[in-house]
Amino acid sequence: MLTRLLASSVIVAVCSITATAWLSVQRTSESISVRRGETLAVDTRIHGTLVGYAASHPGWAGVEDTVRELADETGRRIALTTENRVPIADSAQGEQELPRRTSAVVDPLAVDLTLAPDAQGRIDPRAVGPFSLPDEERSRLLSVAESGAACLDGVYGLTAEVEVRPSGRPVVTGARVGSAQWSDCGLDALDEPTDTEREALEELAETTASCLPGDGQGVRFGIDGATGVPAALAAPSEPPADEARAPADPVPPSDTDEGGAGPEAPPPEGEVLPVPAQDMLPSPGQDPPSAEDTESPEPEGWWLPPTQEPTAVPPPSEAAPLPESADLDPAVADCVDAGRRAQLEPYVAPAALLFIDDPSEGAESVLSLSGEGLLRIGGMVLLVLVPTVLVSVAVSARLVRPVRALTDAVQRTHRGRGPARVDVSDSGEIGRLATAFNAMSEHLERLEEQRRGMISDISHELRTPLSNLRGWLEAAQDGVAELDPERVRMLLGEARLLQEVIDDLRDLALADAGELRLSLELVSVDELVEQAVSGRALRAGESGLELVADTAPVELRADRTRLLQAVGNLLDNALRHTAAPGKITVRARREDDEAVVEVEDTGSGIAEDDLPHVFDRFWRAEKSRSRRTGGSGLGLAIVRDLAGLHGGGVSVSSVLGEGTVFTLRLPLAGPPNRGTPAAEAGARSAPP
Repeated sequence: MLTRLLASSVIVAVCSITATAWLSVQRTSESISVRRGETLAVDTRIHGTLVGYAASHPGWAGVEDTVRELADETGRRIALTTENRVPIADSAQGEQELPRRTSAVVDPLAVDLTLAPDAQGRIDPRAVGPFSLPDEERSRLLSVAESGAACLDGVYGLTAEVEVRPSGRPVVTGARVGSAQWSDCGLDALDEPTDTEREALEELAETTASCLPGDGQGVRFGIDGATGVPAALAAPSEPPADEARAPADPVPPSDTDEGGAGPEAPPPEGEVLPVPAQDMLPSPGQDPPSAEDTESPEPEGWWLPPTQEPTAVPPPSEAAPLPESADLDPAVADCVDAGRRAQLEPYVAPAALLFIDDPSEGAESVLSLSGEGLLRIGGMVLLVLVPTVLVSVAVSARLVRPVRALTDAVQRTHRGRGPARVDVSDSGEIGRLATAFNAMSEHLERLEEQRRGMISDISHELRTPLSNLRGWLEAAQDGVAELDPERVRMLLGEARLLQEVIDDLRDLALADAGELRLSLELVSVDELVEQAVSGRALRAGESGLELVADTAPVELRADRTRLLQAVGNLLDNALRHTAAPGKITVRARREDDEAVVEVEDTGSGIAEDDLPHVFDRFWRAEKSRSRRTGGSGLGLAIVRDLAGLHGGGVSVSSVLGEGTVFTLRLPLAGPPNRGTPAAEAGARSAPP
């Protein structure tokens, strides 16, 4: 039972712990992921807003309102400082210590690509500087873009949208437009850089001219049509000498060619080539080309004007930026990036350190569960609860069933319905308890049978002499019989029998209660046997029996009176069950540290099946009530108890029809812890 209880408890505990751990891990992981995502989204928003402010303002003056609005919307503390941690703006009231860790650096010219992946060259696209178009150019280009988009939609059924880039340049997106359709709708005007953009490109070319390497590689600058920001590409090297160069294939004239003008020659080193090729700008110090010179039969700029085949005009988020570093030497690319930053630096705010802190992180928060979380917890509770209930019911049923059977059996016994048995197949503690209960029930049943038999025997043993006494006394009173000496002797014998029964019952009651005390002294066993035999010699002679004593000197510590009573009971039992001419022999001897007394007769003997019951109270080999032999049926039971009080025992062996031998064995040293100090004060030491 203990093993089953432990096993069931361990199973339930393991299931509960596993489910709880899994649920905790899942909930914690989910909470951490959600919190991290929310934190990253909020931090990215704050960083992006402040980078946008820095990209569109030459300084941080007036940023306090923006910081305060962001703090109110996000619930975060936001602080901006210079790179030397001089405060610029702080949403916290009063002077509070800055967080230990910097959240990010706000620098529109060196943005973090993890927070702003669309930034080309780590320059925020909102940092346009001198490329910001004035209102007049914005309005003109926007009008062209909107008219062109309406034309594409109305004439060709192409859905197109107009988006305005941070510099103010509009871009037509969302349609696959052919070059002819593009030109028909007047969108060619969007392919040309404005005067403002030309000036900014010239300035960028002048800025980078001083750091370009002298290996003959130049740089072409233009406006990226997808993003509206300047971009650079390596210019082709000088062609080889005519005699060493293979003949080039003739270039077919374009649709816009009016004569036999050949292909456009490559621009000289350092020349700025805006988009389209007609708007090519000269290197610093050169005169701008005339209108006639800008007419080219084949545009070669980066603006990607419409071709003869339909091409997609991708949205800004999908447009591939011009390859700055793909065709540029790393040193040249670094020079171009440095030039762009130097050009934009006067137009943007200086780099600042951003500190973001969540005031609610240190405070205790109540666990909020979503509907999915509640369903998950409820399902886990059911997943643990159902097996727990099933295991508990199974284990409880196996435990309660035999316990109920035992309880019912005890109640039946208590109500006087007799002893009951319990059938339990369990081999554990409950099974052993049921076995013990069944043994107790059988013992109670035997005791009950003995009690009933004892009551019946006592009533019979007392009724017979009492009836004889009463009958003769009433007859004498009525004058029917005379109390002659013979009848008086008979009545005295019946009275003595009553006295013997009462005395025997008293002795047995004292022995059962443990109150029968022994007065120990040194006793000569051979003398005691001679005394017992002499006292019964006359009776044996009258019955035609031979009574012989065969003794050897032996002494022991014992209660003389009780020992004489035990030997006398054995002799009386032999005299009752031995018929004439029989013989009774009493022997006394010493065996090791014991005194042995044997009473052997040649009587009727005892059946082998009856030998275990010889010393039971009121048991007789002759079951008939009209038995011929006398006796109370308590003598041998008293012998057994007296032998036990002396620390010894009594046994019997018999052959039916031949005779019986009773053997009394007592220790020479006497019983352990028996008698009273007063009774043992004059006792002599035990013989060696």
